[in-house]
Amino acid sequence: MKTKQWTWMAWPLGAIPLVGVIYQAAAGLLGPDPAETLVELLGWWALVMLLASLTMRPAAQLLHTPGLVIWRRTFGLWAFAYASMHFLGWGTLLLGWDPDYLAEELTKRPYIVVGMLAWLSLWPLALTSTRKSRRRLGHKWVKLHRLVFLALVLGLLHQSWVQKSGYGETLIFVSVAVILLLYRLLHGRNMVNK
Repeated sequence: MKTKQWTWMAWPLGAIPLVGVIYQAAAGLLGPDPAETLVELLGWWALVMLLASLTMRPAAQLLHTPGLVIWRRTFGLWAFAYASMHFLGWGTLLLGWDPDYLAEELTKRPYIVVGMLAWLSLWPLALTSTRKSRRRLGHKWVKLHRLVFLALVLGLLHQSWVQKSGYGETLIFVSVAVILLLYRLLHGRNMVNK
C-alpha cells in the first residue's frame, strides 16, 4: 500500500471518537452532567491518541508494515486536537472563562496546572509537525519532539488525579506507556526518529 493511502486512512480513524462524542452529546447520552462528561471524554481521547501515536513505530517494526509510521504524526495531531478541545471545553463549559474562577482553579487544583502543562508541551510538536519544519530544524527536530514524552508523563499524571472510580484505567494507560518506553529503550538504535 502506498504511503499517501496510509496517511489518508489515519485521519478518519482519528475522527471516529469525535463523531461518537458528538453523537452522544446530541442524543443526550452524556449523563446528569453532560458538560463535565464531554470535557472528560475529550481529555481521555487525547491521551489515547497520544499513546496511539507512540505505538505506530513499534507496530510498524513488529508487523513489518513500514506505512504505519506515517500514522504517528496524524495521531499526534489528533492528540493535540482532542487536548485543545478538552482545554476549550473546560474553560468554556465548566468555567465560563471567569478570571476569578480560573485563578481559583489554578491555585487550588494542581492537576489542572499539570494538565495545562501537558497541553502546552504539545504545542511545539504540533507547530513543527510538517515535513518542511523537519527539514529546516534537522537534528534539532528530533530533540524537540522528545517533548512528547514529557506530554505523556504529564498527561498520565493529570488523568490519574482526575480519575474518579479506582485506578484500573490509569494502570492500563501507565502499563501501555511503560511498555512503549521499554521498547524504545531496547530498540533505540532502530528508532531514529521519535
